[in-house]
Amino acid sequence: MARNATSGSSGGSGSGSGAAVPERLLAEATRLFAGRGYDRTSVQEIVEAAGVTKGALYHYFGSKDDLLHEIYGRVLRLQTERLDAIAARTTDVRDRLAEAAADVVVTSIENLDDTKIFFRSMHQLSPEKQKAVRAERRRYHETFRSLIEEGQRDGHFRAHLRPDLVVDFFFGSVHHLGTWYHADGPLSAEAVAAEFSDLLLASVRQH
Repeated sequence: MARNATSGSSGGSGSGSGAAVPERLLAEATRLFAGRGYDRTSVQEIVEAAGVTKGALYHYFGSKDDLLHEIYGRVLRLQTERLDAIAARTTDVRDRLAEAAADVVVTSIENLDDTKIFFRSMHQLSPEKQKAVRAERRRYHETFRSLIEEGQRDGHFRAHLRPDLVVDFFFGSVHHLGTWYHADGPLSAEAVAAEFSDLLLASVRQH
């Protein structure tokens, strides 16, 4: 388990020599995992890139797969915190669902290397960590699903829809972002988020 987990954004931003050791380790691990793959990156390469010793890595992270777990975990913690805040508001549920949908798209794009690495390498985590990650993701999806269910109770969303399938359909598209989105492409993160949010609302709205 990571001994001093950080909650910052995607890896490349904190890799300067003045950054804290855990941030440097995470930044360099993210860069190396994205560039050459988790299984082809050694602990030695990570610590050399971060300018620290193996002892420092093992002080903050117990193993290489703790680094992998934390790379994804910090993004999921950020998204969960933001979703919880959105869901807790008393505004119209349609506005909250639209905001939640847009937010997860923007935060996924802003941390695209992290999410790409994780979905490509999750199977290489220990069974215990895989189980923990699935539980964390399930909690996030359940909160998102609760907004759809609330909208159905209020008569805003179509009652016959299965909320769990709506969630799976939407997040399947979000998780696919890493296969086609490019920061230097024609669409900003906000533009993609607005389109995804509009598509979700159009699919669930009561006609």
